[in-house]
Amino acid sequence: MDEYKYYLRKPKSEIAKDLFYGLLTAGFFVIAASSPYFIINVINGFERYKKYPRKRVYDTFYQLRKRGLIKIAERDHQIYISLTEEGRKYAGRFQIDKLKIATPRKWDKRWRLLIFDIQESKRIYREALRGKLKQLGFYQLQKSVWAHAFPCQAEVKILKEFFGLSVKECRLVVALDIGDDSNVRSFFHLL
Repeated sequence: MDEYKYYLRKPKSEIAKDLFYGLLTAGFFVIAASSPYFIINVINGFERYKKYPRKRVYDTFYQLRKRGLIKIAERDHQIYISLTEEGRKYAGRFQIDKLKIATPRKWDKRWRLLIFDIQESKRIYREALRGKLKQLGFYQLQKSVWAHAFPCQAEVKILKEFFGLSVKECRLVVALDIGDDSNVRSFFHLL
């Protein structure tokens, strides 16, 4: 339970958010290690950090490294900054926050059913998943069965990875017919 809360905490610093976003998209930063002031090189090398005071950027790097979320290594006069495994899990929060299911111009007349059976020991994950499904616009058919009208395989995959759910715990099914779907059609404005 505490582990889950740890990963859902947002960084207090916008610098950390920018750093995590950059490391998530690029994988790692490479900086010329011509001087021991590599943080200044980071600031000069990446536009998004120029708006921050140098000391705050340095402090953020130091804190993230101390917490084991980033690793900094020097090889061949280059400094490599990358996320650790813990850092990737923590940064996954940003992907979850930005998830959105696109609405195509024309509905393909298929329902996406998300079915999950998450054990009681992972109750916090189950409740968080339900909350995120509501945010993404899913319709609750039953307690652990949610429907969506539009393609959402990629978004569901990200959710499963973030919450560490197996195929047995969470499954996405595409169906042509779900019985009386008038309420669901109304919910998605497909009448």
